[in-house]
Amino acid sequence: MNTPAHLLLGAAAFGRGHDRKVMGAALLGAMIPDLSLYLMAGVSLFVLGISPHVVFNELYFSDAWQMVFAIDNSFILWGILFAGALWSKKPWAIGLCSAALLHLALDFPLHHDDGRPHFWPLSNWIFESPISYWDIRHGAGWVGPIEALLCAVALAVLILSRPGIAFSLGFIVLFAIELRTVIGWFQFIA
Repeated sequence: MNTPAHLLLGAAAFGRGHDRKVMGAALLGAMIPDLSLYLMAGVSLFVLGISPHVVFNELYFSDAWQMVFAIDNSFILWGILFAGALWSKKPWAIGLCSAALLHLALDFPLHHDDGRPHFWPLSNWIFESPISYWDIRHGAGWVGPIEALLCAVALAVLILSRPGIAFSLGFIVLFAIELRTVIGWFQFIA
């Protein structure tokens, strides 16, 4: 899924409207599994001047990058952290870990040939789903609209939870970015 979708869905599922700490933690948890990609790709593209073709067709699949993705996208590691959060009974920690696990659960079936080793350190196996959230050859034509619809529902849930003006505006911006991204995939592939 697109990162804005993860943020909206994680916040709707695990944020608490008036509890800014839990809402912030849920947003952070929804972001963490994608954060390394943004940082590594951003530095590679904008600081080191590496071409997008090299970044997304070579570096993305390199052993070094895949090792980083294995760590921040591991069901095993996030499961351990979630168990610790439950044990500690800290709502913010539960929200953070729950949103991260939701992110992984949504990504797992939606990456055709660009998945992550979700069961590291027990296995380096990468599931190659027949479905892709971005590749039209593997179902993006119907995944994108469903993703956008889920985000619209999440936005409604979030706004109705009255999280405050700043969070509400942020969620509206995330929804706009999500819509633009989904529309952009179709323009890119058309």
